[in-house]
Amino acid sequence: MKTKKLKTIAAVLLITGGSIITNAQTLKVPAPSPLQTLKQAFALSDITIEYSRPGVKGRVIYGDVVPFGKIWRTGANATTKITFGEDVKVEGNAVAAGTYGIYTVPNKDSWEIMLYKDLTLAGNVAEYKKENELLRFTVKPTALGNKVETFTINVADVSPANANIELVWENTRVAFSVTADIDSKIMKNIETSLAKDSRPYFQAAGYYYDNNKDLKTALEWANKATEMNPKAYYMFMLKAKIEYKMKDNKAATATAEKVIALAKEDKNDDYVKQAEKLIAEAKK
Repeated sequence: MKTKKLKTIAAVLLITGGSIITNAQTLKVPAPSPLQTLKQAFALSDITIEYSRPGVKGRVIYGDVVPFGKIWRTGANATTKITFGEDVKVEGNAVAAGTYGIYTVPNKDSWEIMLYKDLTLAGNVAEYKKENELLRFTVKPTALGNKVETFTINVADVSPANANIELVWENTRVAFSVTADIDSKIMKNIETSLAKDSRPYFQAAGYYYDNNKDLKTALEWANKATEMNPKAYYMFMLKAKIEYKMKDNKAATATAEKVIALAKEDKNDDYVKQAEKLIAEAKK
């Protein structure tokens, strides 16, 4: 009887113990250096960055936790990765579309930044191999007025063909430029698209207007767009802007008045205000 009771107790302990172990293994807690994936639309594709974000936590970072003059993984945990969706230039250097590791050598007055082809190296920088570098360049750090607690990578100052990648932590900011040659691609796309039956006159006119290209051609396309879409007040608004940019204030005013009439029919106050503002500017 005693033997049977002991077996029962042992079985209960085994089950309970197994439950405790299982719960311990599945317990979810916040990561000390949480992972972040950042995706930014840029040029005709995207820039994607994946990295882990350590915190200052009362420490001195640069010159201590991250020593000066030594290769740093630029974050924590796995390799910090940057993916360019198309061919770009980084600090003026050609970089093919693809994914690269970001490694750095911080110094007090300058940083070396490397794009690295081996994505498995992570923090094992003792095995860093110069032959796996795609690119290495030097930038100047700037001091921040306010302390940044968590290591942060930003895609900043984004315009159609230019952006800056920022590395920000503690009291230091480091940035490098990324540019893309989209103008030649878009011009070719416009030429190809306008040769087809379904012609994107409006988009082509908008690109010429936004990028200060031949306004006479832009107006021709805007006219064709409005002829094909006689109720599209947003297309007439673009036409009015082109005419105003060409300093034909009389034509711009007449087109803007048409925008107001069409927009009121559709109860779109935003375009009414835009057209009224253009008319007021044309009268100055």
